[in-house]
Amino acid sequence: MACLVWFIYGLVVVILSSIPLCTDAIPPQSPVSCSASSCVLQNSYGAWGDRKECRASNVTYPTTEEEIRLVMAQANQKKQKIKVVSRFSHTIPKLACPASTSENTILVSTAMYNSNIEIDSKAMTVTADSGVGLRDLINKVEEAGLSLVAAPYWEGVSIGGLISTGAHGSSWWGKGGAVHDHVVGLSLVIPAGKSEGYAKTIVLDNRNPVFDAAKVSLGMLGVISKVKLSLEPGFKRSITNIYNNDTTFEDEFIEIAKQHEYADINWYPSRHIAVYRNDDRVPLNSSGDGINDFIGFQANLILVSESVRATEKALETVRNVNGKCTMAASVVGFKKLAGNGLKNNLIFTGYPVVGRQGRMQTSGSCLHSPATSSLSTCSWDPRIKGLFFYETTAIFPASKFRDFIHDVKKLRDLKLENFCGVDVYNGFLIRFIKASTAYLGQSEDSVVVDFNYYRADDPSTPRLNQDVWEEVEQMAFFKYGAKPHWAKNRNLAFLGVQQKYTKFSKFLAAKKQLDPQNMFSSDWSDQILFGKETTKVDGCALEGQCICSEDRHCNPSKGYFCKPGLVYNDARVCRYSPSSMA
Repeated sequence: MACLVWFIYGLVVVILSSIPLCTDAIPPQSPVSCSASSCVLQNSYGAWGDRKECRASNVTYPTTEEEIRLVMAQANQKKQKIKVVSRFSHTIPKLACPASTSENTILVSTAMYNSNIEIDSKAMTVTADSGVGLRDLINKVEEAGLSLVAAPYWEGVSIGGLISTGAHGSSWWGKGGAVHDHVVGLSLVIPAGKSEGYAKTIVLDNRNPVFDAAKVSLGMLGVISKVKLSLEPGFKRSITNIYNNDTTFEDEFIEIAKQHEYADINWYPSRHIAVYRNDDRVPLNSSGDGINDFIGFQANLILVSESVRATEKALETVRNVNGKCTMAASVVGFKKLAGNGLKNNLIFTGYPVVGRQGRMQTSGSCLHSPATSSLSTCSWDPRIKGLFFYETTAIFPASKFRDFIHDVKKLRDLKLENFCGVDVYNGFLIRFIKASTAYLGQSEDSVVVDFNYYRADDPSTPRLNQDVWEEVEQMAFFKYGAKPHWAKNRNLAFLGVQQKYTKFSKFLAAKKQLDPQNMFSSDWSDQILFGKETTKVDGCALEGQCICSEDRHCNPSKGYFCKPGLVYNDARVCRYSPSSMA
């Protein structure tokens, strides 16, 4: 019977992974909902907002830059705060959350400020309203015979939002994989004095001393109204995924990044597999009309998504790691069979997959569906009982990445099955970004590691192998000093973050210059920007609000106690230890 259960579980997730884009799907919901008294903001994963903690007095939907300026002027006169939110709201930390006093804050949504995309073929640039969606921008650029060189893998972001938070793809070539390093100009609406109408628009480029502050601003300097990005002549990409044993990949990553312009590595530690993506540009006349329709970003039947979540919750409840290992084997095996969503034409028929840059660099087909549909959606849609997970993203100086992987392997080798849970999702995704001039960007060539893992519905419920992922997390951010991605991570990843940026004081000086009244800050966003630990309370470590120092910060009643790490001894993690219970 047990074998049958794990077979069915594996089959369900394989089905989830294999279902192609459904045209009969629910489009994402608006992140803002309003009542007669106030408006509530939530992110697209339902990770926050359901407890009504992100509230504002109202929301406005400007359609022009002048309308943004007028909203800013009125708020400045009334001494109100402003928080900007996009149509997508995929940021995991509460950067966009308004101040705790909702009556004094308004939300400015760029959802309807998305109509202008202007291409200058001679100058090789594109200028877009900040609310323009990434997919719309890419399509327009490709229609003009040009290509945007860098983009994040997920296309459900606005242009203003993605540069504000340091979104990136993967490349150490040219200007690199971070989109903000391809920004050549932007417009910012900021508060002003009475003589200037209480608000004004400033245009910035690399001749302006605050340009490098504004390129990654976390929404704290003003409202980005226009973004100008550099372009290149249109090109195609050729992708081949190579499955290797993981024995030496930490000694090979630098060469992989040097040899292939868009290289990345997917590491599945429980399977001892490292997948090298050999990804390079090829001439536009190369044969192939491929597309990247990443499996994790395809629309899935609601019934299947809910079944997978229910099964994973059952595995957590009975503490069965072997079930997750069976699932990890099924998922990794199917991804290999299906090219992880790459399609030569309509289906995957083998490598290499060659296609235009705009169809290969980013994906998110679950976003594009008619409003009348109801059978399928993105698998993490909070309106269904689908996937719910954490996402940890650590950015390492290239010189420290090898030692980090060695430590993770030591932890993995103590008990291999403890790492199956991460491989059910996407393993460790390893990407590359270049050194940046942005004050809140990377000061040296860096390696970015992303990994997703199960999150409980109830914040007070501990997770299977909770201690393992807390140790990996603390190892990354504290032993090796990795920087957190600004749009991802649990709060503890930001502890002491200001000490990790050599130009942090310059960013604060620019903020004081452009926003002297802290109009764009809130208690929530200050927690992230300044990386301060909040008051420790019972259970605070379970959701990453603190690092445990006492057992009560875990959940002793369910057998979880604060213990030192197994490899990184300075770590303090919530480990299941039923023998410690009274």
